[in-house]
Amino acid sequence: MYIEDISIINYKNLKEVQASFSPRLNCLIGNNGAGKTNLMDAIYYLSFCKSFFNAIDQLNINHEESFFMLNGNYRRLNSSEFISCGLQKGQKKQFKRNSKVYKKLMEHIGLLPLVMITPSDTSLILGGSDERRKFMDGVISQYNQNYLDDLLKYNRALLQRNNLLKQFTSERYFDIELLSIWDEQLVDYGSRIHSERQEFVKKLVPVFQDFYSFISQGNEKVSLIHQSDLYENSLESLLKEALTKDRIAQYTTVGIHKDELVFNIDEYPIKKLGSQGQNKTYLVSLKLAQYEFIKEISGMKPILLLDDIFDKLDRHRVEQIVKVVSGDDFGQIFITDTNREHLDAIIKKMNAESRIFTVNSGKIEPVL
Repeated sequence: MYIEDISIINYKNLKEVQASFSPRLNCLIGNNGAGKTNLMDAIYYLSFCKSFFNAIDQLNINHEESFFMLNGNYRRLNSSEFISCGLQKGQKKQFKRNSKVYKKLMEHIGLLPLVMITPSDTSLILGGSDERRKFMDGVISQYNQNYLDDLLKYNRALLQRNNLLKQFTSERYFDIELLSIWDEQLVDYGSRIHSERQEFVKKLVPVFQDFYSFISQGNEKVSLIHQSDLYENSLESLLKEALTKDRIAQYTTVGIHKDELVFNIDEYPIKKLGSQGQNKTYLVSLKLAQYEFIKEISGMKPILLLDDIFDKLDRHRVEQIVKVVSGDDFGQIFITDTNREHLDAIIKKMNAESRIFTVNSGKIEPVL
């Protein structure tokens, strides 16, 4: 699967862009702030109905304009797909597949599998546990819409339960039967979410470790551990045991919303001991494992976006990453860099059909 061409109007600093891509390797060269990452983000948006960087859709509209429009032509499983998205300030965004409007945006998730690796991925290591849960949820949701549905319903039930706990305190009363309505929903959705996360991590870990070992040439050992209250007890039991604590805290203190992914290197937290190069290697390996996982489930090679990923890595690790992605296991790839020599070296090593684009002040031009 790959994107053949894209049309962009007023997306961040990309006011009017049209570009046709190679089905294999596409390189974007330009200074920082030129718009390379914004083009990557536009491609990401067409897969996930949202920006990788901005949770608020309105922030993706060029500040001088009142709307943005994205159109992409794809080849997917030997058929053509036309995906379009438009957003007007103050209105709801509209997503279309082959000119037909989606009733629910979640119906689109997973249609166009994609993995993006970017410097902001450091939040997976340096950020809170919510960042790591989002990583798990984002991957699983790409191939399992029932999981995404369960997750949305769990979060709604959690919000209602938390509001009820606050209401009990403020109005000085307690109704266990009313609370049990939300408990039942949390148990139902949460148990299924836990099972999916458990299976996902179990399959992901060996692939992730293989990638890390190859890129680092065996210099370090890494691990990835899923921590969850539900490994010890059922969610039903946990909610009952934590009831007094929840009433005092006025929120739900146990459940799958407290899950954690522990990132270790040589049996120690990478957050505390990892060098910049080791952190980068860990994140790249994790995302490549994500790629392999989605490819296996979907039966398609996802689009791979590599945004300025070679910074902070030594030459040997860069060479190992290039060796990995140049193989037949990978499909369409986009790479950004500020250094033309870097990209020329990568293109030479990959020996694949390629296109180079220069990016300058939101203008994107192919290098002929």
